[in-house]
Amino acid sequence: MSLPDLSFLHQAQASRDPGQEVPGPSSPPPQPERRSPLRPEGPLAELISELRSYQAELEAQNKVLQYSQAAAESASERFEALFASVPLALMVVDEYDVVVQANSMAQRSFQPTEQDRPLTALMPFVCKDDTHRVQEAFSVARAQGHSEATEVVFMIGDTGRITGDLHIACIEMAQDGAAPVLQFLCAVIDQGPLLAERQTLQQRNEQLHASEKRLEAIINSALDAIVCVDQHQHITVFNPTAAALFQCSASDALGSPLQRFLPDAAQALAFAQLTTQALLGEMTALTASGKELAVEVSVSFERHAEGETTTVFARDLTGRKKAEAHRNELEAQLRESQKMQAVGTMAGGIAHDFNNILGAILGNVELAKADCSPESPVLESLHEIDKAGRRARDLVRQILTFSRNEPPQRTPVNLAEVVHDTERLLRVTLPPAIDLLMHLSTGLPALLADATQVEQALLNLCTNAVHAIGTARGSIHVEAARMQPDQRLCERLGLAQRDYVALTVRDSGPGMDAATLERIFEPFFTTKPVGQGTGLGLAVVHGVMRTHEGAVDVHSAPGHGSRFTLYFPAAMGHESAAAAPPSPAAPATPPPAAHPAAQRSHHVMYVDDDEALVFLVQRLLRRRGYQVSGFTDPHEATAALRADPTRYDLLVTDYNMPGFCGVDLVREARHIRPDLPVALASGYVTAEIEQAAMAEGARALIHKPNDVEELCATVDRLVNGGS
Repeated sequence: MSLPDLSFLHQAQASRDPGQEVPGPSSPPPQPERRSPLRPEGPLAELISELRSYQAELEAQNKVLQYSQAAAESASERFEALFASVPLALMVVDEYDVVVQANSMAQRSFQPTEQDRPLTALMPFVCKDDTHRVQEAFSVARAQGHSEATEVVFMIGDTGRITGDLHIACIEMAQDGAAPVLQFLCAVIDQGPLLAERQTLQQRNEQLHASEKRLEAIINSALDAIVCVDQHQHITVFNPTAAALFQCSASDALGSPLQRFLPDAAQALAFAQLTTQALLGEMTALTASGKELAVEVSVSFERHAEGETTTVFARDLTGRKKAEAHRNELEAQLRESQKMQAVGTMAGGIAHDFNNILGAILGNVELAKADCSPESPVLESLHEIDKAGRRARDLVRQILTFSRNEPPQRTPVNLAEVVHDTERLLRVTLPPAIDLLMHLSTGLPALLADATQVEQALLNLCTNAVHAIGTARGSIHVEAARMQPDQRLCERLGLAQRDYVALTVRDSGPGMDAATLERIFEPFFTTKPVGQGTGLGLAVVHGVMRTHEGAVDVHSAPGHGSRFTLYFPAAMGHESAAAAPPSPAAPATPPPAAHPAAQRSHHVMYVDDDEALVFLVQRLLRRRGYQVSGFTDPHEATAALRADPTRYDLLVTDYNMPGFCGVDLVREARHIRPDLPVALASGYVTAEIEQAAMAEGARALIHKPNDVEELCATVDRLVNGGS
């Protein structure tokens, strides 16, 4: 504090002594006092002078005290104003936790409403969990002069609270004639906004951490290879799918250039950075060992302050390409199956009409032969016509074998016996330049098949191999082994999961190209010269395998021969052959011709939509003494039977007639006359048709075109009460 200016005291003295001037800062030095002769001198004068000096000193001290009091009052006012206006909750608390003084901020914070607890003591506001810490803080402040307690919770009212830092300063207040009193200046700094912000930041950090974890989990579990590269195209992220795809560990891949795995990606990325994401399409990738892979690549670009990050997504196309190839293969098989089914349906329809024509030809040949004398030159021509007709009949039967969809009459068949029987037939006609080699595994199970059809399929394959080799030197290998096809082969060939016997015919011929392989099972397709083949051999093989719930697999390439593998279901686990519908009775030997008078009483009704065939049967049976009524309209036949049911001794009807089914006529005839023998004739008889006819009461099935003697024998048997 600066010294007070006491010059006014000299001015006051001068006012009391008018004859004496008080020297000022600019006044000249005082002149020596001239003593008046009237003034007292001696001790009295000195005493008066001392008293005056003492009085002046007292007045000066009084002025100093007044000034000090004014300064103290001003400082106190400034302190009070500062204490009241500080934006902190300030309180003066004594040793007994009594709030001696509190500023307005403390009042508003701790007593926001009149109903709240008054701020008379501090500790009642402190939360129970923080009471001990606050008490320790006061103890430390008493000992050290100051202390601090952070994040103290003060309970305000019933639900409010303040979370803040409590700063404590110990103050000694002097007392007149007594020991100083300890008081504590307490400042509460509200940390609520900071804590809320910190909690928000913590939540954001936790969310960011969780997001990073989710992103990491997504990247690590993605089915696509994900590779992140920096602005220098060095790998910074390499997920497990990428490690598996490129056959490289992440530790080895990190830091490597992207060109190590995607050689064509670097150039593509330069053009793709004009956008934030791009699909680069199919590319060739390299594994760590240098193996090429087909992948589909897309990229995503991210620009930030540190530079650029490019994320590359690579999807393996190996499985997709295999699936597409497999799908194309299945589609080709489906198209082939649909084509073969359509061809089979067409062949069955053609065979039905062709059977009627052949029946008429062969029947009339028999009649003409019977009318010719043994020495007639016409007989030789009739024999040639008969031979040609029988070849045509065999051809139609092959077509029907291909076109029929019904299961054959399958029984356990010993494959070794069938193969050896076929071998004996082949050895007779086998060219000397071709070797036939047979190799059958021991312990082969029996086939669940029709022995005749198995032999026919094997004979057709071997004959086809002989024709393929031609006059060159070659060999034919026939092998058989038990096997269980894997799932891929079963899906490709349409086989069920079970045991099979694989019968393989392999030749050393010229092989076939892809275009030929697509058509080899089509009826009448052949690569042989005109007149050397009908093109039905492999079509029959396909039909046989289809009806046996098996399949035929072909492998061939130009210059590498051909290999045909037939998959026949094994008969293991079958106690007996599957029950088959009753087969037509074998043609019996014609009984001795009865006397015409004895047979003239038997009346046969024959129904067929082919007029030529009706005319032929009438002539055949009349020559044998039968009365025959022929009908080309089944409705007229039904009306005639209903008009006179007892007139007829036998009904023979065709199965397939325009707008009418032979089974319906059988049912109607049995309804009109239950004891009337009925036979069904057709050249295209399936197992379902046969079972339906037998269920309706048909006693025999006549397969057209049959021999004349066979037809007559069946009629004789049924008319004479045979079954």
